[in-house]
Amino acid sequence: MTTRSTAAEENTTATDPRVGLSAEALKQGVIDHLRCSVGRLPRVAGARDYYRALALAVRDRMQRRWIATNETYFAAEHKVAAYLSAEFLMGPHLGNNLLNLGIEEAARTAMAELGFELDEILACEEEPGLGNGGLGRLAACYLDSLATLERPAIGYGIRYEFGIFDQEIREGWQTEITDKWLRYGNPWEIAKPEVAYTVNWGGHTETYRDESGTSRVRWVPFRVVKGTAYDTPIQGYGVDTCNTLRLWSAEAVESFDFQAFNTGDYYQAVNEKLVSETVTKVLYPNDEPAIGKRLRLAQQYFFVSCSLQDMLHILDLAGAPIEALPQRFAVQLNDTHPSIGVAELMRLLIDERLLDWDTAWAVTVATFGYTNHTLLPEALETWPLPLFAELLPRHLEIIYEINRRFLDEVRARYPGDEARVARVSLIGEEGDKRVRMAHLATVGSHAVNGVAALHTELLKANVLQDFYALWPERFSNKTNGVTPRRFLALSNPGLRALLDQTVGDGWLTDLGRLRALEPHAEDAAFRKEWRSVKEANKRRLADYIEQHTGIALDPTWLFDIQVKRIHEYKRQHLNLLHIVTLYRRLKEDPGLDIPPRAFIFGGKAAPGYFMAKRIIKLINAVAETINADPQINDRLRVAFVPNFNVQNAHLIYPAADLSEQISTAGKEASGTGNMKFMLNGALTIGTLDGANVEMREEAGAENFFLFGLTADEVERVKREGYRPTDRVAANDELRAVLELIGSGRFTRGDTDVPRPLVENLTQSDPFLVLADYTAYITCQEEVSAAWTDTEHWTRMSILNTARGGKFSSDRSIREYCDDIWGVEAVPVRLLED
Repeated sequence: MTTRSTAAEENTTATDPRVGLSAEALKQGVIDHLRCSVGRLPRVAGARDYYRALALAVRDRMQRRWIATNETYFAAEHKVAAYLSAEFLMGPHLGNNLLNLGIEEAARTAMAELGFELDEILACEEEPGLGNGGLGRLAACYLDSLATLERPAIGYGIRYEFGIFDQEIREGWQTEITDKWLRYGNPWEIAKPEVAYTVNWGGHTETYRDESGTSRVRWVPFRVVKGTAYDTPIQGYGVDTCNTLRLWSAEAVESFDFQAFNTGDYYQAVNEKLVSETVTKVLYPNDEPAIGKRLRLAQQYFFVSCSLQDMLHILDLAGAPIEALPQRFAVQLNDTHPSIGVAELMRLLIDERLLDWDTAWAVTVATFGYTNHTLLPEALETWPLPLFAELLPRHLEIIYEINRRFLDEVRARYPGDEARVARVSLIGEEGDKRVRMAHLATVGSHAVNGVAALHTELLKANVLQDFYALWPERFSNKTNGVTPRRFLALSNPGLRALLDQTVGDGWLTDLGRLRALEPHAEDAAFRKEWRSVKEANKRRLADYIEQHTGIALDPTWLFDIQVKRIHEYKRQHLNLLHIVTLYRRLKEDPGLDIPPRAFIFGGKAAPGYFMAKRIIKLINAVAETINADPQINDRLRVAFVPNFNVQNAHLIYPAADLSEQISTAGKEASGTGNMKFMLNGALTIGTLDGANVEMREEAGAENFFLFGLTADEVERVKREGYRPTDRVAANDELRAVLELIGSGRFTRGDTDVPRPLVENLTQSDPFLVLADYTAYITCQEEVSAAWTDTEHWTRMSILNTARGGKFSSDRSIREYCDDIWGVEAVPVRLLED
């Protein structure tokens, strides 16, 4: 990795308030912005004013690097990775940018001289909630790694006015509150009104002949909106590379109708503005009603069209032929949300750039790569044909033609196999006809990858089996990773200092160096230091939980944590069954020797997901009962952390002793929270699902608590006719636990609250919670036994961190760049002012 070029800066710009990296320069930059940008006098400014001023001062330093980066990329015509994602869950920017610029201490000193603690200023930042969870957070980690590895890249997404909802817990139930992340403005983004493109919807198509007599198609839309760019600089760690996240905001082409206004129709005068801006109003509208589905498809098409038009415009500015697109851009589809890009690029190339079909198709396939993130059939997006035809009539025509040519190829390879033809068709014929977006992405991309070794094998064997048979060379695995800058260095400063002291400071960009920790696991003094760091982190989290929930936790207890999106396949209710099992055992035998344990949950349920919201309610009901019971609460406590997000994740991951990764085998594509816990020294209890398989291989089986059915066993059990009632009948304790929950013991006698969940488990149990119950309880007993041997547990904790190097997003991005994108490192040097 190239180090930052600071020599000239130290000589000529060290005290420059715009670009200097010293505490004095930064302090002056803050004062200048406070007066000139924020418009506040220092003596009356509050912490939020100083946050904005500091953010703008830091952005100035990034902007110098951003300009140099873009000049470097453009001048030498380097290939750029374009990462298309409907979500970018970036997390707070300020702390990460201070870390990556190497000016944390300078900022701390500058703010202290201005009368503020840096931590107080950091706490003022509104977190951009532009994602639901793992998908958006992965995209953010990848942008961090691309910049740190000096790989030319741009992220493309949507500037949602309102992000994922803020979660409040009221009487145990999740309540969704509007996420007004822009209410105080966003100092990190730079509006680019001159970078704007029009996007069409609806209407009809018509044929015509061009000047050469070739038959062409013209799209006559019903509505046109404008997409305007907002750019956020993405600073690499320890380098001068500063890449771009470009988010699109929808606007009306004409936001005010003077004719309507002059005739007295005041509402109609602004109607176009209101309708147009709805497109990027909120992250993932509820797509249960038809109008929600329509808006979600509109969002996906909107940002993909703007992004592809932007790439073609950049190509034009460079004077490159349109056929050179795959040599200048590697476009990665982050799951199926942007997969409409295959049809949109074909439309742009054929209808607007007038290429012939074969040339356009060759360019399209060479340009796109597709990452699949799910094995759940319901998560593989499909769109009803009537909706698709109404909103994107030209694209449906193109998809029909892609499908016709593709199915001709399939029939030629497999004559007479019409069942195969039906399985791979881009149009699902069963029931209501639907456009299969994962199929479109697979057919239209030169590379398809899964995100964990097991996930990729399951894709090839099940979900995309027929496509793998056609094009085995297209498929590869790229196991997910997480950035150690945010999720270790920034969130766990105590461990960062210990690692720097023990293995040197190079580990942040070469996580494999953590292997040097292994010998220290046998050093009693080092183990003591390790425990001291962990206990400080647990105390920090305990303070946060008490402040936000009123629940007091003892930092000396085992912190057993499960934080992630609430979903039945992630099986938070299996964790809950274990808690109720312990509760019942203690009630029957108060003298039972159980190591004290704090169970900590967090995560949001989709607003329309009935069962997930019941799970949250039941967790909080069990917590209320246990925490108030003096016979139990000296050994068990339960807390649900409201509004799980990147900001409070900084406190949660470093504090965990035990990480719950207990999804049904074969359902989790990879997971990234599991990796964050591992890097911070948590031990994992988990199934052989997603990246758990590789984590266990790296950590060593003896340092991982394994239980449960394998993916193959899950399929076998279902194939043979799974009956959850048999599991209940064969296990007296399980039956008693379910009866206790169903009786209303934890819901103040209300049996209506737990009934749907208990009936779901006993009548269908779609994710085999009861099938894995006994193995899970037995494994948790092994956890308790291991916890009582403090020195042994500490050794295992150290080895989990030491052997977590594979799970850096730097490794993932190197593999994407080298194996799929062909994007090379391009060192950036600061330009002289």
